[in-house]
Amino acid sequence: MKRTSTRLADGREILYYDADADDGADGGAARAVPDTRPLDASATPCEVRRDPLLGDAVVIASHRQARTYLPPADACPLCPSTEGHASEIPAPDYDVVVFENRFPSLAGDTGRCEVICFTSDHRTSFAQLDEERAALVLAAWTDRTAELSAREGVRQVYCFENRGTEIGVTLAHPHGQVYAFPFITPRTTRMLATVAAHRARTGGNLFEEVLAAERAEGTRVVLEGEHWTAFVPYAARWPYEVHLYPHRRTADLTTLDDAARAEFPRLYLELLRRFDRLFDAPAPTPYISAWHQAPASGEGRADFALHLELFTVRRTADKLKYLAGTESGMEAYMNDVRPEDAAVRLREVASR
Repeated sequence: MKRTSTRLADGREILYYDADADDGADGGAARAVPDTRPLDASATPCEVRRDPLLGDAVVIASHRQARTYLPPADACPLCPSTEGHASEIPAPDYDVVVFENRFPSLAGDTGRCEVICFTSDHRTSFAQLDEERAALVLAAWTDRTAELSAREGVRQVYCFENRGTEIGVTLAHPHGQVYAFPFITPRTTRMLATVAAHRARTGGNLFEEVLAAERAEGTRVVLEGEHWTAFVPYAARWPYEVHLYPHRRTADLTTLDDAARAEFPRLYLELLRRFDRLFDAPAPTPYISAWHQAPASGEGRADFALHLELFTVRRTADKLKYLAGTESGMEAYMNDVRPEDAAVRLREVASR
């Protein structure tokens, strides 16, 4: 892999990740295409407030009201630039690219938000990538986790993909995001507390025990390799939800071993393709794919387990799972699909 860093017209960083180390070998000139757009320096008045009753951090980022919203394909800001269209990516082509978000939720002292484009092809999806490209995306996620975690004030790095307008996606181009939080997120805080209590009570690691129990019981296992297992969790919140764990527990992507890293692209692509075959629907399955990583530092890091959570808001071909009164109001989830039945369906749609 070759990484080339340069700047956009308003000073934001952009990084090109190339699978072929020879790409851009002439001093990075192939990737150092200047951004000629007349952009003013971006104004990002982000603010983190703390809920006095729950203790949760809430980000206030009112400038995001003006962000780009569902542009036509020929005006996509994530496609490579052409003679008639200057986009966020000045180069005429790319493998994987990461750049600072023009409309970030977190910036400056409050953290950082990056966009990661998985391919220059506007018409495809992550599920349609080949294993080499998926491995390059994994390498980019790992690089961003390492670099952002080392920044002063960053407490947790979160890599994720939103796919589909049903999720709230505003750009159709295949892409994800990387957030560097100045706080440990509420979900991770709750996990850490539960895991710490279990350690104090039993001496064991709860993540390891959950994975071992799912592998042994087997009814909710969807896909299993030599180094990873994917399963529907016992108390799944979403109609179709899969958790993907490496067999060797590790804190984050930077410490994932080579064997698990090599196997990941095949298994992950198969999971995404199964999600696209779940429903007889004209549109691709909307989903959120979320890497759960340990905090960048602190006591909780030692007991945490890197894992990926993949879920869809679609419960049938023509029905969505909305977070209504119980979920949004009280955080009490009600699932319409039995987890064991979801696992059966996800095994039925395996690639032949």
